[in-house]
Amino acid sequence: MAQWTSTVGAAQLARQLQSQQPRPTGPGGRKPPAYRALADGVRLLVLEGRVPVAARLPAERELALALSVSRTTVAAAYEALRAEGFLESRRGAGSWTAVPAGNPLPARGLEPLPPESLGSMIDLGCAALPAPEPWLTRAVQGALEELPPYAHTHGDYPAGLPALRQMIADRYTALGIPTMPEQIMVTTGAMGAIDAICHLFAGRGERIAVESPSYANILQLMREAGARLVPVAMGDGLAGWDMNRWRQVLRDAAPRLAYVVADFHNPTGALADEQQRRELVDAARSAGTVLVVDETMNELLLDPDLDMPRRVCAFDPAGSTVLTVGSASKAFWAGMRIGWVRAAPDVIRSLVAARAYADMGTPVLEQLAINWLMGTGGWEQAVDVRRSQARENRDALVAAVRRELPDWEFTVPRGGLTLWVRTGGLSGSRLAVAGERVGVRVPSGPRFGVDGAFEGYVRLPFTVAGPVADEAAVRLAAAVELVRSGAGVGADAPRSFVA
Repeated sequence: MAQWTSTVGAAQLARQLQSQQPRPTGPGGRKPPAYRALADGVRLLVLEGRVPVAARLPAERELALALSVSRTTVAAAYEALRAEGFLESRRGAGSWTAVPAGNPLPARGLEPLPPESLGSMIDLGCAALPAPEPWLTRAVQGALEELPPYAHTHGDYPAGLPALRQMIADRYTALGIPTMPEQIMVTTGAMGAIDAICHLFAGRGERIAVESPSYANILQLMREAGARLVPVAMGDGLAGWDMNRWRQVLRDAAPRLAYVVADFHNPTGALADEQQRRELVDAARSAGTVLVVDETMNELLLDPDLDMPRRVCAFDPAGSTVLTVGSASKAFWAGMRIGWVRAAPDVIRSLVAARAYADMGTPVLEQLAINWLMGTGGWEQAVDVRRSQARENRDALVAAVRRELPDWEFTVPRGGLTLWVRTGGLSGSRLAVAGERVGVRVPSGPRFGVDGAFEGYVRLPFTVAGPVADEAAVRLAAAVELVRSGAGVGADAPRSFVA
């Protein structure tokens, strides 16, 4: 019986390998042999999670043709990977990826480190902050006071608690976007919302247009749902969307869905202006594409003098083209897994009906907590605390990176939680692996792209401040030196990478 659970085609693997920046030469200026460079490239893809563990690799002859190298080079690379524990083979079953015994499997998303690991490792992988107290405690206490009537029911509310659906609808209405509670479904976080939307609208093999770069965990969710991702490049700097590219993709590819983050985009921090929003809604409507708008960063405005544009759904108030996804996880606390979808009533009914075969519903107590916050003014006060934390962290991290890594390039965003950094010509993937050696965890650029794009970038979240931000930059500078010396990723690199 074969030991592999998925396959990687020769053309796909070749694209991913060719997108990697060359490994820096060693002290003598000599390049590694071709087989060694190929083995290192495959290992890096496995460590990064971009080629999954237990994925069947192409036959030697197929990969040699795709890469325009000799079959001997591929055979030697495969043999080196087998010797190091990154490849297993069996006659008649082929060769498949592995990790050395006793090492953790590389994750494919951006999961936070377990709390017990935080003492020795600075975690810049997860863009989430501690809870804004005392508002978390007060919200839970308020929810407990409201719980008794619900405890006498079955507790199953597939569309969400009626009170919270009304509360969220009223907040949109107050923004000048008339909304009924029938247009709201409460979900288990924004990920739960987008997962439900993808399963309803985009079956296996359907095209989904995505910003390039985009949020890594959503890209992976869509890949595992079997979607065909169509990348659309962002505008330069923090300019938002390139509307010429969007119109062309929507016209030519006719994607079933398009996923965008208009407000303080993750990872770049870009803010789409009002004209871009209007034009994208019009283009999606003309193409018959459902536009999924992720608003999870919307309230994280860090510069008070910035005038925010209207929500994207303001240009499609009925919700027939625009499906809006919101969440408490970024604006309030990641541990509060409450999200929501705003759409046309018939779309909400379809999402609710389909949900019966997934998670059934969202925890009642957490819904009551968010409802308490929004109904008492506590939400606004908690978000103010969150903005203050993120602003302080942003300024500290920017100053530290500019001091320790003056060759790195970035534009400071005016909101959100992330800094998108060009790494001075170095491989972001190799920096991520080298960072593990020196005690800083950072996600590389290719996690946020399609087929290996953005190798020369890393994402830095605003999750540390003061001396910790200074130390994080010092450790990143040490990782840079490891990569430049050629010791960051290679046969002697550590094999305990956690994505």
